[in-house]
Amino acid sequence: MYLNIDSLKNINPLKTNTPMRKLDVIVAILVVIGALNWGLIGLFEFNLVAKIFGGLSIISRIVYILVGLSGLYQIVFLKQIQKRWNVK
Repeated sequence: MYLNIDSLKNINPLKTNTPMRKLDVIVAILVVIGALNWGLIGLFEFNLVAKIFGGLSIISRIVYILVGLSGLYQIVFLKQIQKRWNVK
C-alpha cells in the first residue's frame, strides 16, 4: 500500500465532488482532533475538548462520540476510502 503523491496534487479537500468524499474529509478532521486531544492528555494532562466545551457537558460528549464514530468509520471503510481518493 502506497500513497500516490501525484494523484493528490490537484485535490482540494474543501471542494470534493461527492458526498462520500466530503464525509471522508469531515471524518479525517474529527480523527485528527481526537488524536491531538489524546496527545495533549498524555503529554500534559490537558483535555482540550473539555477545556473548550466544559468537562463532560453534553457538547463534549457529542464531540467524543463523533470522534469515536469517525475512527470506527475509518477502520470499517478503509478500502473504500482509499479507492475514492486513489490511494493504493
